[in-house]
Amino acid sequence: MSSQGVMSMECGFRKAIVTALLAGLLAAPVWARPGQPLREVTSAQEPDRFTEQESAQDRRDREQEARDREQEKKEREQERVERMQELYDDGRESLDEGRYQQAEQKFDELARMNSSLADAGLYWKAYAENQSGKRSAALATIADLKKRFPQSRWKKDAEALEIELRNRSGQPVNPGGQSDDDLKLLALHGLMNSDSAKAIPIIQKLLDGPGSPNVKSKALFVLGQSGSPEAQEVLAKIAQGQGNPELQRKAVEYLGMFGGNRAGNILTAVYMSSQDAGVKRAVIQSYMISGNREQLFKLAKSEKDEGLKRDAIRNLGLVHGLSELQQLYQSEPSTDVRREILQGFFLAGDSSKMVQAAETDKDPELRRTAIRNLGLMGKGDTLQSIYAKETDHGLKDEVLNALFISGNSKALVAIAKSEKDPELKKRAVEKLSLMNSKEGNEYLMELLNK
Repeated sequence: MSSQGVMSMECGFRKAIVTALLAGLLAAPVWARPGQPLREVTSAQEPDRFTEQESAQDRRDREQEARDREQEKKEREQERVERMQELYDDGRESLDEGRYQQAEQKFDELARMNSSLADAGLYWKAYAENQSGKRSAALATIADLKKRFPQSRWKKDAEALEIELRNRSGQPVNPGGQSDDDLKLLALHGLMNSDSAKAIPIIQKLLDGPGSPNVKSKALFVLGQSGSPEAQEVLAKIAQGQGNPELQRKAVEYLGMFGGNRAGNILTAVYMSSQDAGVKRAVIQSYMISGNREQLFKLAKSEKDEGLKRDAIRNLGLVHGLSELQQLYQSEPSTDVRREILQGFFLAGDSSKMVQAAETDKDPELRRTAIRNLGLMGKGDTLQSIYAKETDHGLKDEVLNALFISGNSKALVAIAKSEKDPELKKRAVEKLSLMNSKEGNEYLMELLNK
C-alpha cells in the first residue's frame, strides 16, 4: 500500500475515534504496556471509580442537606424568639409613651403566640386596656391570665391590678396620672436622700402595687442608688425573684451598676437559682458592668446553654479579659464556641490573636472568621502579608473580602497587579469596581487602556 494510502487510513482512524468519543460511544481508553493494543475498560476489568465517587458525593450532599435543615430550624426558632422580644419591647415603649391602643395590639399578639412571654403579654394587655378605660376587657384579660398561667410570676401584679379595677369601678380614668407619678418620684427621691427608713416601705408598696411600669422602674432605680443596707436588701430580694420578671431583671441591672463588690454573691445566687434565660443574661450583663471577669470566666467555662455561654464570652471580651479568652480558646473543642471566643478578642481590640488564628489555626472556618475580623479592624498590611503567604484559594478570596470591607483599595490594587490566578485577579477587580476610590479607578483605567 502506498504511503499516501497509509496516511489516509490513519487519518480516517483518528477521525473515527474522535467521532465516537464525541458521541459518547467509546469508553475512555486505558493505554496498554508497550507492544499491547489499546483496549476498552469494562466494569469487570476495573472497579467503577466514578460510581464510588458519586456515592461519596451523594452521602456528603445528604449530610449537608441535614445540616442545612437543622440550621434552618434553629434560624426559624431564633426569628420567633426575636419576634417575641420585639413585640414585648414595642409594647412597653408604647405604654411609656401613652399609646395604649398600640400597646394593647402588640401584647395581644404576644399573648397569642403561646410562648414563654405569653403571660407577660396578657398582664400588659390588661394594663393597657385599663389605661384606655376598657375595665371590663381588662378584668377578662386578667381572668384569662390566671386561668392559663396559675403559677405565673405576673399573677401577683395582675391581682393587684384587679383589686384596683374593682375598687375604682364606675370612676373615670385620671388623665393627669402621669404628672402625679412624676411628682411622686421626685418626692421619693428627696425622701430617700433625707430619710431612707421612711422612703423604703413606700417604694416597696409602690413596687407591689398596680402602678405604671415606668414608675416602678424609676422607683427601683431610686432604691438602687441608695447605699443603705436596707435598700440593698430590698433590691436583692427583688433580684432573687420577689416580683415580676421585668422588675427582677431591672433589679439585677441596678445591682451591677450600684452594688459594687457586695453584689457579686447576690448575682451569683440569682444566676444559679433562676430558670429564666432573660434573668441569666441580665446577670451576665451586670458582671460586665461591674467588671467581674472572674465570674464571666467561670460561666464561659461551665455554662451548658450555648447561647448563655456565648454571652459570657462576648462580655469577657468587653471587660478585656484577654488571658481568660486565651485559656478558653486553647481548651475549647467546639468550632462554634471558638468562633465566639475570636469575637471576644475582636471586642477586646486584640488583633494579635486574630493574626495568629488567621495564619496558623487548623480549622478553615476559624481562619475565615479571623480574616474577616482583621478586615473590620482595618489591618490592611497584615491582610496583604497573609494573602502573599496563603495557598488556599478560598482563604485568599476571604482576604479580598476583608480588604473590601475595610475599604482598602490600595491593597486590592497591589494584589490585582501581582496576582497570576485569573479568577482571584477578577475577584479583586470586581471589588475595586464597586469602591469608587482614586487608586481603584486609576487601575481600572489602566486595564481599559491595555
